[in-house]
Formats: sequence, structure tokens, C-alpha cells
Amino acid sequence: MLQCAYGTRERAKKFYKDQVLDHLNTQMIDFVRRMEMAFIATADAAGRADCSLRAGSPGFIEVLEPGRIAYPEYRGNGVMATLGNISENPHIGLLLLDFTHDVIGLHINARATIVDDLKLDVRFERGRTPERWVVAEVEEADIHCRKHIPRLAPVGRHRMWGTDDVRTKGGDYFGVRAAGPTGADVSRS
Repeated sequence: MLQCAYGTRERAKKFYKDQVLDHLNTQMIDFVRRMEMAFIATADAAGRADCSLRAGSPGFIEVLEPGRIAYPEYRGNGVMATLGNISENPHIGLLLLDFTHDVIGLHINARATIVDDLKLDVRFERGRTPERWVVAEVEEADIHCRKHIPRLAPVGRHRMWGTDDVRTKGGDYFGVRAAGPTGADVSRS
């Protein structure tokens, strides 16, 4: 409806014809395997959205086959917003961006399932054992054009995977705890 209202219908048809697949092709698979991060978008049953970052060494997103990928879920803050949303609404969007080399992105829209044991743990950093996995059946895969992606330079740093040390994790960076209780109930899971 909006494509008609804004006069983009023909441009959108061309994009879907030329750029959108229902699986990952060879170039997309290679791209996924070298990514170190992905933005994961989910929504609960009421449509309330959440977007979260997942990261790891290149290959942390496992391509199981051209139409199926998996990524690990590690111990986090206990909120489980992403997994809670997936349990209510299995539709997810993944955005993978290469900020440093090709400066290009890949969208993957998929239907996700939470899996407790996928037997892929051997490929992950020491000290980081996934608690569970998200397996996603690819519904759409398409390019995110580079015209608005900034080129960035990687910065070396030592990561403290799995730490509970408050200071190492960023502490009260935004001053929420220091400001005291707000009285708002933000729990969603």
C-alpha cells in the first residue's frame, strides 16, 4: 500500500526480483562466516520490538545449510528479551554489517526456534559455552546497501567473555542505578 502511495512500487519489484532470495547463496554464506557481530531484531506477541547485539569470533553464526543458520546464546543479564520474544513470536530479523572491509550488509529474515543442545560448542572461544542456540530458517536474504554504512577501523582489545565483574561489563555507565528506583516496571518476560 505504501509503495503505491509513495510511488516506489516498480523500484521495490525490481529490488525483490534482483536482490532477494529465500536462502543464502555462496557469497552470502561466505559473508556470514566472516562476520563478528549481528544485530537481532525480535518482537513479542503484542508487537513490542527489541533489537540486540550478538558477537563472537568469525564463524560464530553457523551456516547449517543454505536455508538454515544457528547462533549461540550465552549467559547474559537474565532478562532474555530476545529468547522471550522468539518464544512468543518466531519471526526474527538479523542484520550483519561489514564496517571494515567491503562496507556492505546482509539482511536475513527468518523463523527461529530455541534449541538447548546443538553440539557445535567446539568452535567457540574458551570459557564461552553456549547455554542454548537459536536456529533460524531463512525466509528472505538480501543486501543492505553500503551508501549509509560508515567505514570503521577495528580496535584490538581483550574481552572478558562470561565475566560477572560489574566494572568490566560497563558498570552503571548510564547512571540508572545511581539515580535510584524509577517505579517503572520494565520486565517483559
